[in-house]
Amino acid sequence: MTRVARLDGLLDALQNFYGALPTPPRDPFTLFVWEVLSVHSTPRKRDAALAALKRIRALTPDAMWRVARAKLEASVALAGPYAEQRLRALKTGVDLFRRSPNLPAVIRGPLPAARRALKPFPQLGEAGLHRMLLFAAGHQILPVDARVNRVGLRLGYGEPNDDFRKTARRVQTALTRELAPSVDAFQRAFEYLSHHGGSTCTETDPHCHVCPLLTECPEGKRRTA
Repeated sequence: MTRVARLDGLLDALQNFYGALPTPPRDPFTLFVWEVLSVHSTPRKRDAALAALKRIRALTPDAMWRVARAKLEASVALAGPYAEQRLRALKTGVDLFRRSPNLPAVIRGPLPAARRALKPFPQLGEAGLHRMLLFAAGHQILPVDARVNRVGLRLGYGEPNDDFRKTARRVQTALTRELAPSVDAFQRAFEYLSHHGGSTCTETDPHCHVCPLLTECPEGKRRTA
């Protein structure tokens, strides 16, 4: 298996193992809300909160700005603790979107300007910013969160460093080298690698014996030897 084909084969194996996965929202504002609700939460709680916001029709900047505070608080509370921090982040995001109605077009434009436009948004971090650029703006950039970083390193992509950001960039570079130059390929890679890192290739107790990537994983082979 050539290096170019290796990642494709790994992603095919993950897709066969997990089946179709839910994808992050494509609408820029909804994706920002999804990001805020994801912090210190679980996918189940995050999705419950997002569904509640959809029911009260609060998933546009103007609608969230107008919605009754009690309804907004009740919906956001479904994501779990840190509700006040989430509400403050959402207020900041609503203000930024309302002040810049052309923001969706800006982030779909040249990458330097897109990055600058997203920098003021709270609770994104580097991986969240990259998810916005990939899923809401269609840029070919691979987000590397803790899960993707862990899976990538265990599979032999990149080298570890004491600085997470440096490690993540190395993993990102190594994985990107093997991705087809298409948004769909980058989105699929993130979705399956991140999901795998959260469900099977976990940090403290990875389930290597059932992992569909075991034969291709140096770390898995070491753990099961």
